[in-house]
Amino acid sequence: MIYIAICDDDEKSVVELKKRVDSLLKENKILATISVYSQSRLLQYDIEEGKYFDLILSDIEMPNMDGMKLAEYIKKYLPEALVIFITSHTKYAVDAYELSIFRYVPKSSIDLRLNHAVNDALKLIRSRSERVYYINMPSRVEKIPHQKILYIEREGKKSVITLTDGSMTYVRKSLANVFKELDSEDFVYVDRGNIVNIQYIMKIKDGSVELENGIRLFASHAKIEQIKKKISEFWGERI
Repeated sequence: MIYIAICDDDEKSVVELKKRVDSLLKENKILATISVYSQSRLLQYDIEEGKYFDLILSDIEMPNMDGMKLAEYIKKYLPEALVIFITSHTKYAVDAYELSIFRYVPKSSIDLRLNHAVNDALKLIRSRSERVYYINMPSRVEKIPHQKILYIEREGKKSVITLTDGSMTYVRKSLANVFKELDSEDFVYVDRGNIVNIQYIMKIKDGSVELENGIRLFASHAKIEQIKKKISEFWGERI
């Protein structure tokens, strides 16, 4: 089951968006629950009270709490949720990148771009549940979904994995071996001692990468261009 929220202060737009998404779900035989909101604050309250969503489609220009502010709450409470912004103004694109918005759909080309954006989001959500990293040691066995891995650092002869909820685990393998076993384009070396999940990189500045929760990791000069290229490839069509 996939959980989707649609938020727009224009009730007609909410109804139209729901029809579009419903049609797309039926066409692809995807089981999902759609919750609709005509007030961004109601969606905010539901999220704060623990309601879960995999995907949120939101207008940006809304009274009381606009989409950009709403996205801050979403990233705080649902860091793995994908957000698609739908708006009339392109001026928000840069800010949307800072919030790691999955896709940015102008209302002027909604017929051409909305289905493509939602399809890509659904594919990513479904693939996330399938991609896991296995730790098989004499003392324990763990299965960690890729989307829960924030970064991995070398610590002596073991690799320490920091997860999105702040917890940590480890595996007695070299960082190179872990990277090979991940076998995913979602991860990139930022220096010889750290591997980062690209989707959680918020910015690159002053020789470091900043992740969600304000975590900063040193990025070697030799890796900076490669990191930028990887980010561009990963987010290229998602903003």
